[in-house]
Amino acid sequence: MIKRIVKMSFAPEKVNDFLAVYKANWNLIRGFEGCNHVELLQGENEPNIFFTYSLWESETHLNKYRDSELFSSVWSRVKPLFNEKPHAWSVKEVKF
Repeated sequence: MIKRIVKMSFAPEKVNDFLAVYKANWNLIRGFEGCNHVELLQGENEPNIFFTYSLWESETHLNKYRDSELFSSVWSRVKPLFNEKPHAWSVKEVKF
């Protein structure tokens, strides 16, 4: 299982544009083969900062999504809206 967090910062006037793209594609993303969960989180005190949190069956599934036409289509519409470079992490739970 891959847990993926992506931080995205948008120009405040571009937030609604981003939300429209995300809303139009959310079901396609979460329905992509190997995607078990995806959610969008918004900064409480910085409403132009968003995070996606997703769960993927494997790194192979995540990479298939990242190489897909769906990702390319979404990314090409979202990328011009950023006001900072996005950051992404694959993380794992620390268990004691």
